[in-house]
Amino acid sequence: MTKIELLIPAKDLHCGKIAINHGADALYIGAPRFGARQAAGNRLEDLEQLARYAHLYGSKLYVTVNTLLYDNELEDARKLIGQLYELGADAIIMQDLGLLKMDLPPIRLHASTQCHNNSLERIQFLEKLGFRRAILAREMDLDTIRHIHQESDIELETFIHGALCVCYSGQCYISRMMTGRSGNRGECAQICRTAFDLTDARGRTLLHDKHLLSLRDMNRAMYLAEILKAGVISLKVEGRLKDETYVKNITGYYRQQLDAILESDNPFSRLGSGRTTLHFQPDPERSFNRGYTPYFIDGQRRKMATFDTPKAMGKSIGHLRQDRDGRLFYEGDAKLVNGDGLCFINEVGELEGFFVNGISNGRVQPHKPVSVFRRVEVYRNVDKQFEKMLSEKSAERKIALDMQFAETKDGFALSLRDEDGCEACVERKMDKVPAQKPEVAERQLRTSLSKLGDTPFGLRRLTIEMAPCFLQAAVVNQMRGEAVERLMETRMERFRPEDDVREYRPEPLFGEADYKRNITNELHRAVYEDFGAAKVEYGLDKTLDFKNKEVMVCKYCIRYEMGVCSKQKGGGELALPLYLQNDHHRFRLDFDCQNCVMKVVL
Repeated sequence: MTKIELLIPAKDLHCGKIAINHGADALYIGAPRFGARQAAGNRLEDLEQLARYAHLYGSKLYVTVNTLLYDNELEDARKLIGQLYELGADAIIMQDLGLLKMDLPPIRLHASTQCHNNSLERIQFLEKLGFRRAILAREMDLDTIRHIHQESDIELETFIHGALCVCYSGQCYISRMMTGRSGNRGECAQICRTAFDLTDARGRTLLHDKHLLSLRDMNRAMYLAEILKAGVISLKVEGRLKDETYVKNITGYYRQQLDAILESDNPFSRLGSGRTTLHFQPDPERSFNRGYTPYFIDGQRRKMATFDTPKAMGKSIGHLRQDRDGRLFYEGDAKLVNGDGLCFINEVGELEGFFVNGISNGRVQPHKPVSVFRRVEVYRNVDKQFEKMLSEKSAERKIALDMQFAETKDGFALSLRDEDGCEACVERKMDKVPAQKPEVAERQLRTSLSKLGDTPFGLRRLTIEMAPCFLQAAVVNQMRGEAVERLMETRMERFRPEDDVREYRPEPLFGEADYKRNITNELHRAVYEDFGAAKVEYGLDKTLDFKNKEVMVCKYCIRYEMGVCSKQKGGGELALPLYLQNDHHRFRLDFDCQNCVMKVVL
């Protein structure tokens, strides 16, 4: 059966363990340097501890080394990958292809989505470079994924949840151009979440001070089965900067969704071991989100922007009404408590919010003066009761365990065998003293052996093969503890990754490699020369030559969002070109309507 993994982000060691406990089959996390989220770096010691914890549950740890590199950084990156290999990481997620020309250890390589993995040709190129997995562009639909799976042998990973970049990953240079902070170097300033004016060729302002490039968050829960059938084996949640309550809720939610699919009649099985029991009901709308969209997974284009605010609005829970005396009333079915955060879009189209200081008979006491100009839809973006519930122990994950306690020639032996066939045994030499009360002795023995507590194991079957004897509880407890420790070590060694043998297979594929290949060092340049490129341009992170360059390439389209798509009635009446403008910069929007692509040009 095809092994399927639920891949969860880990900000740090603590969040990584939480993700495993709540059902993650794999984690991805930042290395100390060279990660695409510079603020999410981690110590090597923590990564080694997290790798062991993941392997204990048959899960995997992938580490990001996925920034573009300059020549003077290549050797440090190579040494870092060597250290990650030694500590037991299962794979490296990388963007800079120059590393492939170096003497890397035999560790699996996954091509970051920032490699611009948006076509079959690109995926086949990555396969020839020796990558074992490609993390697909978020913009891909099911038909494209299915075609890639049929025409290549590389593993496929795709995002199913989390924040969306408006631009194709790896093809966004607007942050580097405007602030000096490069998204391809882990320093994105999130310019797409800021406000712009939209003007036309006649100088008219069509939209003022709106977040025209800010997208809703992704949620593909209803498409999971179709995504798996298309050939994806890794379902990825975005969010390496998210806190533990987010990780708990979203991991638990997708664990439930995925388990329901895996338990039906299909050719898939779970990668990790154990079964997760949740102590709460997950709900993605109760965690940070900007509203949800499935993006382009079904091949359909639908509205997906959040023009009014880039902030999290939370879950829609009803309406707010204000009477003539200024009193606020809540109309809805949600149970509000003191400390809840409520928000709404105010009269000038901005997000406004307040905390609940009290509620009685539907009347809400805000913590500050609020003017609701009419009856408005209200959202709860701080859910006090839900956060309190998630701040406590909210899940446990147990690996099924069979125990056998039996006599030996000189004493007794405790044998353990888990659901994956891993085994451990502890023997003790001791005198065999017949029990005066056999039933009591056996009951006490079973009770002692069953105390697995906070260990990763849950007892599935206990077999006792001996005549009832008197056994001190302390001795039995010691045998049980020692056997469990041995089994844990056996599991961590069993699921430690094997060496990977890569094959680098150059052939003439390119006539030239332009600035969008993101080349920032000589070794990266040499890769494209190996594959036939006679002309090679450096990327904008090196040249800083942004004038008349496409600083963003988006499948998202502002014209469609406004209802004036050229393929719709009335869509051709605009005075083109259109421009995005703020206090400091002006960008032209080029619309490639044949391919449904919008380009942002300085």
